Amino acid sequence: MSHSEVPALPAKAPGGDARRIGDVWQWLGISGDTIGTGGCLRRTFFYSYGVALTLVGLIVTENVLSDLHAMPHVGLLEPVILEGSSWLSFALVFPLMWIAYRLAPLNVRPRWWLTIHIPGAFIWSFAHVMGFVAMRKLAYWAMGSHYLFGDFWPNFLYELRKDCFGYVMFMAGCALIERLLRQQQLIQTPGQSLTFDIRDGAKLTRVRLSDILAITSAGNYVEFALQDGRRLLMRSPLSALESDLEGRGFVRTHRSWLVNSARVTALKPEGSGDYEISLGSLDVPLSRRFKAALTKLREP
Repeated sequence: MSHSEVPALPAKAPGGDARRIGDVWQWLGISGDTIGTGGCLRRTFFYSYGVALTLVGLIVTENVLSDLHAMPHVGLLEPVILEGSSWLSFALVFPLMWIAYRLAPLNVRPRWWLTIHIPGAFIWSFAHVMGFVAMRKLAYWAMGSHYLFGDFWPNFLYELRKDCFGYVMFMAGCALIERLLRQQQLIQTPGQSLTFDIRDGAKLTRVRLSDILAITSAGNYVEFALQDGRRLLMRSPLSALESDLEGRGFVRTHRSWLVNSARVTALKPEGSGDYEISLGSLDVPLSRRFKAALTKLREP
């Protein structure tokens, strides 16, 4: 069993290419939800997309108005082309940021996996710049003129600094929207807080949360350890389940384990700050790196 929790793209399933494409769409949150919560990821994507396009659109509109005020002799068309191409390119390459968010959400473990956002921001900004430069060249050509971007790398680095700020704001905003949607879902569907749907392909097993002792990572899957001794697999990164279940009594105690705090029967010191958690007949590690988990488990 692997203890890696890097949220990887789903591997090719025996069902063929159609199943593989479906798994990718599901992992991205565009179709269904990998964690069985009624499309929360899908709504997070579309809400984030809508909010981002609206905010960038307002900024673009303000820039056009500022250009018209500062350079009234230029006319309306040129500012609209310059700013509008940036907005349209942003709209087209936005999914690249979402892919980076799915690969490394802000609560991902281990934390060093967040470094994927360094190349992620660079790739997204490069695509954004190349997109609006191409659009501007095409628009100017259509008007019988020629667009000059200037020296590429100095100008790109200038755009990169602005794009990186937007990239960070998107990641924070997306995490906030996802969290709010999950909380709203729990409020609107109280029964969801009592059960959980474990999905393995087309198979669905609905279990009571109180029957889940712990959840551990198993490669591209997670394994649920149930009170009755069953072990059920579901395709999902452990970090996604942590985000979904943290408000329902589950605590991350190790990079590879989530435990149901209500089922803990004993905490045994193992030395060097580590503990062993007993959940009936199941023993689970508690790493010294998860100090907040120890505090939560000691609470009455």
